[in-house]
Amino acid sequence: MLADAKDTSELMVDLAYAAVYFNDPGMCEEVVQLEERLTDLVQDMRAVCILAVRRPAEAESMASVLQVISAIEGIGNTAIDITRIVTHRLGIPQEFIADLSNAEEVSHRVWVRDGSHMAHRPLSSLELPVATGMRVMAVRRDRSWNTEIDGDLVLLPGDVLFLRGSPAGLVRLHELAAAPAWDPPQAPAPDALTDLDRAVDVLVEMKNRSEAAVGLAYSSLALRDTGLAAEVEHLADRLDEMKDHLQLWVLRAGAGDLDPSPLRGLLQLSHVAKELGEHANAMVRFLREDNFVHPVVAMALGESDEVVIRVPVAAGSTADGAAIGQLQLDIEPGFHVLAILRSGRYLYRPRGYVTFRAGDELIATGPPEGRPLLAELCGWRFVDEDEDDPTAEAELIPLGTGN
Repeated sequence: MLADAKDTSELMVDLAYAAVYFNDPGMCEEVVQLEERLTDLVQDMRAVCILAVRRPAEAESMASVLQVISAIEGIGNTAIDITRIVTHRLGIPQEFIADLSNAEEVSHRVWVRDGSHMAHRPLSSLELPVATGMRVMAVRRDRSWNTEIDGDLVLLPGDVLFLRGSPAGLVRLHELAAAPAWDPPQAPAPDALTDLDRAVDVLVEMKNRSEAAVGLAYSSLALRDTGLAAEVEHLADRLDEMKDHLQLWVLRAGAGDLDPSPLRGLLQLSHVAKELGEHANAMVRFLREDNFVHPVVAMALGESDEVVIRVPVAAGSTADGAAIGQLQLDIEPGFHVLAILRSGRYLYRPRGYVTFRAGDELIATGPPEGRPLLAELCGWRFVDEDEDDPTAEAELIPLGTGN
């Protein structure tokens, strides 16, 4: 249930941002449906936690599970806050929408239409990550949700796919689904940098950092890494500072001739980004304070649709000297780099132009089956000796050795 709740909350946030991007009330309704599912999961998990504690000594470890559950619930609630920009018609500047179209990843929803290239075909034959640069996160069939996606799933007319990946693949995705053509939004080119431009730039950075905070929080729990937990706290503090800066730029922008109505959406999103950082920070507080974190947390993250892996870059490997975009890790093996540890400092959510160096340590998230290929690109052979125990440490053996 914990793994399912994690995946559901992340899908809610992705769809909520997509609803703003596409100004789509239908996506907002999908988020509300997912919230109902998440609420049921949270209530059931809290009941199980209470039943699981039989002695006072077990209470502290179970408190860590309840803390993670509350943080996941909070992340889902922030998704609802995002959708209010659409449902309450708060408005959002077109400049922000255009900036989102330049993001490395966006979420999208598409219907499988009868007679389309997707209908009555298994996912594996479509090779969507290669054809479009987007991967399926969930499928809704009538009122049933499937978040455990595999290549054998045969798509039927009426299925609703929820995908995440490069915005450049949206045009091709619409063609495969026989959906209406997609034209990316364009922002008017300003003559000079305005206060609104500065506010939008800050907000885009806040969005990226808040998503990095959530990803690193899950990473620190899965890897039992107190250093990463400290980085999550740093990100949460930085998001608080950035919110203050953004409010200043928004007020300055509203003082001019600009229509202030769309600025409400910017303020709402800055609040959401700050809240995401706080929930991520709350999730790892037990770990950061050296308190015992129940093993079920790491087990649940191991059972999630996406797992976390930490891999050093070996000298002379394929990754050594290559840019992230050049390696196309998001397509094959399907991993996304959350952070790079370089010379004792973290680079959060590195862009495609960032080049790996020997000695870098990357923290990435992706499908479990993609771990061996990612390790190989970095110069290692991935050995998982205990596949039945998600908390067990896998071994990385240098390529070329006989071990």
